Amino acid sequence: MFSGKTTCLLSEIDRYSYKNKTVVVFKPSIDKRYSKTQIMTHNGITVDALQVGKGSDIVEYILRSDVDDCDVIAIDEAFMIDNISDALLFFFKHGKDVIVSTLDLSSSCEPFYEITKLLPYATCVKKFTAVCTICGTDAHYTYKKEEDGNIISIGGSEKYEPRCWKHHPHINKRDFE
Repeated sequence: MFSGKTTCLLSEIDRYSYKNKTVVVFKPSIDKRYSKTQIMTHNGITVDALQVGKGSDIVEYILRSDVDDCDVIAIDEAFMIDNISDALLFFFKHGKDVIVSTLDLSSSCEPFYEITKLLPYATCVKKFTAVCTICGTDAHYTYKKEEDGNIISIGGSEKYEPRCWKHHPHINKRDFE
């Protein structure tokens, strides 16, 4: 959250276009924060994207198209897409480049299962840090300001904020006095 993950994803998509590669971009259908048909960074940079609810939607779309015409599959907010790992591993094993922007931990600091299934296959992992809203140090974790009982709740700074280890109550169990 606020670490530049989506900005990096869009940069990678742009980089592939310079290589004359065909990139198909997907986003979770539940993420309507900025646009239904685009991925957008917090500072307004956009790219068109197809909405999907589950990983099999990606497989169906690519297979309905000519799979040979797709060089790269790009996914934003992969943790929000059900069964994303099986779909992306299918394409990875068939020689497609797969680039993903995602959180790996929930706001309660539990790993997202689908992402843990993908990580062993990753050929490159870049972890980004935001700035802790309490102290200004590097923030590796997402803090949900108001607990609503949902593992995934769509929102921005009104709902979430980046926190460092010291200031995230779910990861830091030390008793400070």
